[in-house]
Amino acid sequence: MLPSDPEKKLSFARCIKDGDLVIVYEKHDTMKAVKVCENSVLQNRFGLFKHSDWIGKPFGSKVFGNKGGFVYVLAPTPELWTLVLSHRTQILYIADISFVIMYLEIVPGCLVLESGTGSGSLTTSLVRAVAPTGHVYTFDFHEQRAASAREDFGRTGVSSLVTVGVRDIQGQGFPDEYSGLADAIFLDLPQPWLAIPSAGKMLKEDGVLCSFSPCIEQVQRSCETLRSQFTDIRTFEALLRSYEVHEWKMDSSQDEGACVGSPPCKRKQQSGARSGSQGSTASTTVMARPCGEARGHTGYLTFARLRCLS
Repeated sequence: MLPSDPEKKLSFARCIKDGDLVIVYEKHDTMKAVKVCENSVLQNRFGLFKHSDWIGKPFGSKVFGNKGGFVYVLAPTPELWTLVLSHRTQILYIADISFVIMYLEIVPGCLVLESGTGSGSLTTSLVRAVAPTGHVYTFDFHEQRAASAREDFGRTGVSSLVTVGVRDIQGQGFPDEYSGLADAIFLDLPQPWLAIPSAGKMLKEDGVLCSFSPCIEQVQRSCETLRSQFTDIRTFEALLRSYEVHEWKMDSSQDEGACVGSPPCKRKQQSGARSGSQGSTASTTVMARPCGEARGHTGYLTFARLRCLS
């Protein structure tokens, strides 16, 4: 039932081909997903770029436009795909995704159940974690959202490792065919406590469940339900703080009392002093400071391990 063909490995260690999906990187906050088509062009503020010039180049290449400007054509890794995908629902970002994969103990070969699929941000990372011999079965009650996610997985080349189903997991539970087979389960539902009894039946002995909820009231009710079947119940909030790193030119006359993490202040020239005078030497320093805009609370992650009956 699970794919074992080595050709189905999730790998971008090859050259770009006609029909591939690439991430066009202009700068750290400007990226877009583009399907390579030999006769197409991309036009942006850096110039006009022919897709035909990309074909045959390795992922990660720097490509130039007609005006001398350049962009990078990158592989659609789960991290980059999370930054450019269409937001059909609220998505999980890198901090939460990393935490989920670690605490769910997901490794190649695992069978993972997920509900709901949403925009597929987490699903893509789950697929990479279980590849090449595992599989992710993801469910969403919204038929159009499921269809859009299925299409996206095809574009990113992971469709052989993920199956998208349309099902109301809160009302119907997971399909019985997965009973006792799941290594891990992830829930992103408004009322996760309704799906927890079914999730317990799907997990292997000692399997792990994670529920993502934006509100603490949802967490409290979920924990009450988890206590009947699960143990080692823990809740986390993952907050990521990014820093901006800049290189600054400064000289020996720079004020020592300048604030750390701020651009060095230009010292007023002394009367009669000339640039490049003896005793003043230019140097370069790298400074880091917190980003002005940082994502705050996204949600709470509640983990629990299925209680062994023996």
